Amino acid sequence: MKSLFLDTSYLIALEAHDDLHHNSSQVHWKALIADMQPLVTSTWIFDEVVTFFNTRNKHGKAVEIGNRLLQSSLVTMVPVDSILFRKGWEVFKQYDDKSFSLTDCISFVIMRDREITEVLTLNS
Repeated sequence: MKSLFLDTSYLIALEAHDDLHHNSSQVHWKALIADMQPLVTSTWIFDEVVTFFNTRNKHGKAVEIGNRLLQSSLVTMVPVDSILFRKGWEVFKQYDDKSFSLTDCISFVIMRDREITEVLTLNS
């Protein structure tokens, strides 16, 4: 079964009740879990999500989400080591016409290496 890549924007929309896309992401998630595919994300995505909530004075929510991600049997958390960091940096340097973040580029490398073609995201 093919994996899906789990991106920051999707996780935030799922968890932040005041997010513009919260309701639609909840509906999408409920349909998705009926036939759940394995999920892959990175430690940098994890960092972005818990930092998002913590910087909005929602430390408890940040810890709750972090623990759920770490304990989930459906989520594979890819650690960003120095090799993956360098590969992501090489991708980042190639695209002076894009506004990709370094985290995005590392995600692209993970997806390429694991042959993941679908992303749970709200970004285009």
